[in-house]
Amino acid sequence: MTAVVIAIDSPDDPRLAPYLNMRDRELANQGDLFIAEGEHLVRRLLASSIRPESILVTTRKVAEMAPLAPPGCPVYVAGDAVIHSILGFKFHSGVIACARRPPVPSLESIMGGAGSDRFTLVICPELHNTENLGSLIRIAAAMGAQAMVVGERSCDPFFRRVVRVSMGAVFRLPIVRSADLRSDLVELRRKWEVEMIATIVGDPTAEVLDGGTQRRQRAAILLGSESQGLGREWLDLCDRRLTIPMHLGNDSLNVAVAAGIFLWHLCR
Repeated sequence: MTAVVIAIDSPDDPRLAPYLNMRDRELANQGDLFIAEGEHLVRRLLASSIRPESILVTTRKVAEMAPLAPPGCPVYVAGDAVIHSILGFKFHSGVIACARRPPVPSLESIMGGAGSDRFTLVICPELHNTENLGSLIRIAAAMGAQAMVVGERSCDPFFRRVVRVSMGAVFRLPIVRSADLRSDLVELRRKWEVEMIATIVGDPTAEVLDGGTQRRQRAAILLGSESQGLGREWLDLCDRRLTIPMHLGNDSLNVAVAAGIFLWHLCR
């Protein structure tokens, strides 16, 4: 069975409903759907374990993309003018897909498979900026973190901009969406003996990150919000506090940049 190629000649075709209204929350409410836009990102989606619900391509891209679609997946084909009308903007890549979110892993399943090997978690209690979260997912995957946990006040990892900025890393990195992060952190320390490491700026008592910084076999790196950093409730749950030494009057970095530095040191 091969992909089903279907010509579309009207932006009002009901089969294109997910593409007509790509608001993240509404897509989620319509069946846990999300959008992957751009040829590179859709190729990574197709190479992952997540099956797309459909793919929408321009006529110039159908010969390339249709053979990559899984059996039975609808590949909708339309001219540039029709796709422009559907999306509401010029879409130069000519490839976009709609997929259903994978099941959210539990903390138990993540830690239960950790074994005795070195294991690194990235924890984001309150990250509201979609671009920063997308960058963090990409960096965490690249640096060798095994999973991420986002708190109940963080933005959705499958929002369109997060997916795009992550460059498809969100399809591979297990991400736990906690309903009670405080309880989960307590459980990580008590049951799985995970070392909680707070990343912090402006604290002269914090441990300075350098080439000799050590960590336990299982460690969780907590990263604060863009504007406020980590709140007191999270700092009090941590075993230690780490800071990046800075020069020339700088007192902070973008959270994704800081995460890359911390993870490069702590995931080696």
